[in-house]
Amino acid sequence: MNLPEIKYCPGTLAPDHSTYSTTCLKRVFEGKKVSHILAYDSPTSDTETDELFDENRKRMCISGVQEKFSVLLKKNKLRLTAEGEQGEYILKPIPAAGRMPEQMPANEHLTMQIARQAYNIETAENALIFFQNGQQAYITKRFDFGPDGKKLAQDDFASLAGRTPQTHGEHYKYLGTYLDLFELMEKYVPAYKVEALKLLKILMFNYLFSNGDAHFKNFSLLETPMGDYRLSPGYDLLNSRIHIKDKDFALDDGLLPRNKAIGKISQQFSLLAEMVGISKKAFEGILNSMLGQADKVEKLIHASFLDEKTKRNYLQAYQGRMKQLLK
Repeated sequence: MNLPEIKYCPGTLAPDHSTYSTTCLKRVFEGKKVSHILAYDSPTSDTETDELFDENRKRMCISGVQEKFSVLLKKNKLRLTAEGEQGEYILKPIPAAGRMPEQMPANEHLTMQIARQAYNIETAENALIFFQNGQQAYITKRFDFGPDGKKLAQDDFASLAGRTPQTHGEHYKYLGTYLDLFELMEKYVPAYKVEALKLLKILMFNYLFSNGDAHFKNFSLLETPMGDYRLSPGYDLLNSRIHIKDKDFALDDGLLPRNKAIGKISQQFSLLAEMVGISKKAFEGILNSMLGQADKVEKLIHASFLDEKTKRNYLQAYQGRMKQLLK
């Protein structure tokens, strides 16, 4: 596989760039002039490189089905962490499962960029990056460290709910409804009214962009400098329908308890907003913002590193969900 020709920034997707733009370098890589090409071949492609990835894999403690590796930035070079080192970035290569796995890094990168650029959703800083052999990977900067390098407390909603595979079975992160997330957040977040708006917006975004794997571990609370908690930046956002045959909502019981989940999807979101203390005016503002960004979304899809067929599928899925929200 050859390295692709770069016409758009692999970070911001801004046109007329053959590598990372200045904006991307500032946001993601501390302003350092980092190459969009890693100094490694992709995993399982080279014996010497595979040993490095195997060692790194043993030290990576962040859970999830997709394989992840820990990376740090030294001067202007990204490299895998060695024993005793703390990674600053998470690297996600092409996975070994799912339909069209080679499109997954670009899918996640595009979806995260749309969330930030079109909808002003706070997200983990991220970019697309390439191995020496041309394979894509998704790289994201960890947000659970402060400017001083101190680790910030972070708890996902499965932990907040006291759910583990041992107590609730292997399906533990998919139990319940999204109403449960708000109830947990109200319990632990002092600025609940502000953070509830952010959570609702992310849920509506996930519906609009066919993210059917937004389970309890894909939402978390993050410690603030004041020592209290807020909703963490968005992460693991992608159109999962491209890769797996999933439902509209990841959780077993859907958006709302089943006796409440009636009517059009916009009505269900409206009811959820009412149940969690979000005013009708605030809800309508979020709904209108979800429905009003088509030009920005289409521009970013066109600029993305998805192949042409997947770009069409991604756009069609988005347009289909838009129609459902408009009903």
